[in-house]
Amino acid sequence: MKKNILLIALAFAIIIFSLYMGSQRGDLGGADEKIEEVIKEISPDYQPAFKNIFEPPSGEIESLLFALQASIGAFVIGYFVGKVKND
Repeated sequence: MKKNILLIALAFAIIIFSLYMGSQRGDLGGADEKIEEVIKEISPDYQPAFKNIFEPPSGEIESLLFALQASIGAFVIGYFVGKVKND
């Protein structure tokens, strides 16, 4: 029980620290946006090899889909880790 409380406190500390650091820099954009800027700087006439199959209508929907993908992945990994540990 004490170990669980310590892990939860550590998780909250990491979350608060990362939010604090992100707010100090003021830049919470993703790596995709940053690499796009670098590529345009290096080679302005670059054309991507592939186009998006689906473009979400807004940033909120994009964030929702990303969170859903992450939660499904975490569930699958957690399920198999639990399955291996119990067998």
